[in-house]
Amino acid sequence: MIAVLRFLGGLFFLSLASLTLLRPPTRLLWSASVAATEWGYWLALAALVVLIPTRGKPVLGRIGAMMTLAAIGLFVTPVVRATQLNSTLPPALEARFGPAQRHRNDFAERARPEPLNLTELLNPVETPAVRYEERVFAAYDGQSLSLGIYRPAYVHGAIPVVLIIHGGTWQDGTRGEFAAFNAYLASRDYVVAAMDYRLAPKWRFPAARDDVLSAVAFLKVYASDLGIDATRIALLGRSSGGQLALLAAYTAGEPSIKGVVSLYAPSDLRFDYEHPAPPKVRDTRGAIEAYLGGAPGSAAEDAYYAASPLNFVSPASPPSLLVHGDLDPIVSPTQTSALEARLQKSGVKHLFVRLPWATHGCDMSFGGPCGQVVTYAVERFLDAVMTGPPAPAKADTSKKIATKQKKAA
Repeated sequence: MIAVLRFLGGLFFLSLASLTLLRPPTRLLWSASVAATEWGYWLALAALVVLIPTRGKPVLGRIGAMMTLAAIGLFVTPVVRATQLNSTLPPALEARFGPAQRHRNDFAERARPEPLNLTELLNPVETPAVRYEERVFAAYDGQSLSLGIYRPAYVHGAIPVVLIIHGGTWQDGTRGEFAAFNAYLASRDYVVAAMDYRLAPKWRFPAARDDVLSAVAFLKVYASDLGIDATRIALLGRSSGGQLALLAAYTAGEPSIKGVVSLYAPSDLRFDYEHPAPPKVRDTRGAIEAYLGGAPGSAAEDAYYAASPLNFVSPASPPSLLVHGDLDPIVSPTQTSALEARLQKSGVKHLFVRLPWATHGCDMSFGGPCGQVVTYAVERFLDAVMTGPPAPAKADTSKKIATKQKKAA
């Protein structure tokens, strides 16, 4: 009986560990793949139970033990690969964006010294307390849109702001996601504003994009009240939120937007429609049709072009940090590669951080391999691009938008 249990245990762990190498074909396995790749080191420790010696050497038991050893090796692979970035990622960021020159408040927490800290895998960094408040920045048909604003706990002057745009295939998700990450940045001398936006299918494109621009305008108008330097704004989005961040950054013509971060986001919605995720993982085509109002070739044809950030890259585009996992089953990393090529052609400062082991939503684990690497890359990117002489802000435009928001509310 023990040999059978050992065999079944080895089979289970090896099956789960295989998700560190393969794209998951179903939604359930996608969730499992996040666990396998970002908490795999804990699963490796759990798998050691199967290797506890027992009397005799039944064949099934030996097979189970061998499968478990193979699983343990796969579970620790993401950690090994992330550790390799300790030597390659810092110089890559330095070469693309320059040194981290931004001066921080003396009370701010120190920046991460390296992409992956092994001790934080078991004991994630604790984020100091920060101040939190909510501000309504727009309202439509009785629906209020708010910003969740994270600010340093200490007294500070005007500091840069990072606008966070959540994912959820333009249909769900909340601004409360990744609160630990937001608080982390806030404790390092940033104001972080996590925003709501209007969701499909009730609100189609360009409603959500317009909400991003409205949030930027709101932050500029109320910069003094919030302790924000209105000339230093960065946008960061995950998945569909990354598409909105990129699109707003590339089309706003706003000099105060100093940088944009895209985490596993689609940049070409026609390509996304033509190369959808496996139906059992996510209904990509249905989500895009709900967002844009139809399929390509329909009345929504123009929306596919207008909603694709890839089409709006120009030499004037702000510096861009792109992060994508090779095992993403929802948004193909091919899209980010295409965006990288377009940025390269236009001479825009950029870096594509490609994570061979990672899947969609890999930074869900703040202390995991992807979570640590993303946090390091974003912080280092921001500390480089949020410097320099202040850019002239378009105060008239932002005040006009804010006035409209007040009337709508």
